[in-house]
Amino acid sequence: MRKGILSVLATVALVAVASCAFAAEAAPEVVSTISLAAALGMALAAAGCGIGQGLGLKAACEGTARNPEASGKITVTMLIGLAMIESLAIYALVVNLILLFANPFVG
Repeated sequence: MRKGILSVLATVALVAVASCAFAAEAAPEVVSTISLAAALGMALAAAGCGIGQGLGLKAACEGTARNPEASGKITVTMLIGLAMIESLAIYALVVNLILLFANPFVG
C-alpha cells in the first residue's frame, strides 16, 4: 500500500513539473524549472536503479549462501542483470542531458 501511494505521488509530481518543460518561450523561470525537472528525474532514476541493484545483489548473496555450488551461474546472471539495471540509469542521464542542453521544446 505504501509503495503504491509513493508511486502515485511521484507520478503526480513528475506530471506537474513536466508541463513546464514544454513551454514555448525560454524565460528564465522556465529554464530553472527545466533544470529542476531534470534534477528530479535523475534523482528518481538513480534511486530506483540503486534499489533494484541492491535487491538483486541481496538475492544473489542469499542464493549463493544456500547453494554454494551454483555460485558461478548466479554470479553471471547477477552481473548481466546489474548491467541491464545500470543501463536504465544511463538512459535517464542521457534524457536529462538532452533536456538541459539541447531541449527541442524551448524556442
